[in-house]
Amino acid sequence: MTAMPHDSLTRADILVEGFLALGTPEGFRAELIEGEIVVTPPPDGDHEKYISRILRQVIRKSATDMDASGNKGLKMASAAERPRNHVIPDLTFAPVDADLFAGADPWMPGDGVVMVLEVTSSRPNADRETERRCYAGGGVPLYLLVDRDTSTVTLFTDPERGDYRELHAVPFGKPLPLPAPFGFDLETADFL
Repeated sequence: MTAMPHDSLTRADILVEGFLALGTPEGFRAELIEGEIVVTPPPDGDHEKYISRILRQVIRKSATDMDASGNKGLKMASAAERPRNHVIPDLTFAPVDADLFAGADPWMPGDGVVMVLEVTSSRPNADRETERRCYAGGGVPLYLLVDRDTSTVTLFTDPERGDYRELHAVPFGKPLPLPAPFGFDLETADFL
């Protein structure tokens, strides 16, 4: 029998293969962020309240009709020595006309995504820092963060070189302008 040469797998390749084969308990969410596998427990009711409030406003008020997906796996760019980031935003928004989610693989590229939403939970610094960098590195134009610890809503815009260059934050209770393609003020009064 002749041995066949195999392409050598890098550490990053092995990590991605292990991550994709991971059996995650029901209700938990597994992500691969900056070379680290992160498993998050099911969210609490307040976490879901913020998501629901934002989703209703986007559906009702957005200048462009939006599709939204909760728990959509996105493959984002990462540093050369690390495997691609595999993140699952709390909500992912794309224009209805793009039909981005139809026929998409469980882990799809972020091309065409216009905004992602995260609500802080058990690992708030991951939402504030590492996931923000993942979305910026993947070219997602808008990152909306509801920070429950600081009672603020922040919109990060203008991604460049792995981070967002601009941010606009408001305390709960104040409106936050969302730019095109949304084109409306996000009301946060009922976040209090």
